[in-house]
Amino acid sequence: MTKAPIPILAETTGSLWKIVAQPGEHHDAGAELFVLESMKMEIPVEAECAGTIHEYHVAEGNVVEEGQPIATFIPD
Repeated sequence: MTKAPIPILAETTGSLWKIVAQPGEHHDAGAELFVLESMKMEIPVEAECAGTIHEYHVAEGNVVEEGQPIATFIPD
């Protein structure tokens, strides 16, 4: 049975600096998915559990607000 996609939300206001995990790729818990940039600091966002990136809702370089969905993730 396929689990429902869950949103990955921006932890802070900033920009989506770098996408590491591409849609369709499977990653283990703790794997870096993407990097936010806020106030000249790079903030890596890691998978909380094993699963697959379903899709991104913003592109690299776009500004995101705290709590905004950045991607959806399908857990194993």
